[in-house]
Amino acid sequence: MRRRPPLADPTRPWLAVAAIGAAAAVVALVVLLRAGGSDPAPRPDAVGAARSFLDGYAESDGRVSRTDQGGDTVSEGQAYGMLLAVVAHEPDTFESVWKWTRDNLRQPNGLLAWHWEDGKVASTDSAADADLDAAWALLLAAERFGRVAYRREGLELANAILEGETVSLDSRSLLVAGDWADTFPAVVDPSYFTPAAFGALGRASGDPRWKQLGETSREVLGQLTERTTGLAPDWAVVESDGTAKPTGPPGRGGEALFGYDAVRVPLWQAASCDGRDTPFAARAAGFFDGKVADEPAAIYTLEGEPRGGSPGPPLLVAAAAASAAAGEGAAAGEWLAGAEADVEAEPTYYGAALLALGRATLEPKGGLPC
Repeated sequence: MRRRPPLADPTRPWLAVAAIGAAAAVVALVVLLRAGGSDPAPRPDAVGAARSFLDGYAESDGRVSRTDQGGDTVSEGQAYGMLLAVVAHEPDTFESVWKWTRDNLRQPNGLLAWHWEDGKVASTDSAADADLDAAWALLLAAERFGRVAYRREGLELANAILEGETVSLDSRSLLVAGDWADTFPAVVDPSYFTPAAFGALGRASGDPRWKQLGETSREVLGQLTERTTGLAPDWAVVESDGTAKPTGPPGRGGEALFGYDAVRVPLWQAASCDGRDTPFAARAAGFFDGKVADEPAAIYTLEGEPRGGSPGPPLLVAAAAASAAAGEGAAAGEWLAGAEADVEAEPTYYGAALLALGRATLEPKGGLPC
């Protein structure tokens, strides 16, 4: 049973004109114009996308269920639910999602177990992106909903991230993939680097290590995207001297690919208010404009050769982010409209999540400040 029936949004444009509306919104180019800070009135379409995700995947007890993937739960989904409850301005939903997360996933080290299935934690390993997004969401909720306790809990989780999900790179902190990846060569997922979250947690805590995470992530991304396509890999390893190398999935090896994880790299880098981050998203704009239109796929090699699957909302949101970062507002709007059409035609947990996050971060007044 879902938390409630889907809400009708009378302000949401009909699909036939979605491309025009979205394009006009993105032309303002939030990556360049947004000055940061909390926005109490997010755009209606960002709110609608957030509510659609919550209506479709958040259960009444606060568990975010991947219904199209067997009904399991991952810490990433819980964090997305928290962020999107902030965007939708739903304090009760936020509280239920956070309470379920805290009660069922939090481990003795303060981090979140990444996988829950069949009524129990299936793996106690953490995933740094979920912990980072959840800590960021708690800070946002503290401000939006006036709950001081959320700020305290967010800072506690933030400190657990610094202590358990980083390594020291030339005396500076680098975010690694989880608490299982804290030795060299360190495993990193470039899509876990979220400049807006680094900045928010750094301002709130005053801990200089958050600034260091921004610096080291830029250095790593600079190496990993330095190619004609500008594509980042799903996974990489970083040596103690700072050298970064694309790899296949941890423990499985194989070819380094731009796939379902790496699509978030353009999104989070485009959502930054720091001009040093947006070029990492803009580098891939030419690839999306050309290769994806000619040879559509869900997964590509880092040189841009298709490796299978059909492009869906995650890839289209990545294309929107890259276009926005490159100053191509109309193209960004068209990509977002295409992602929305795909989500409506064939809803999926991940597609709905990235569409909502895309609208919340790329659109002016989307609801997630950098």
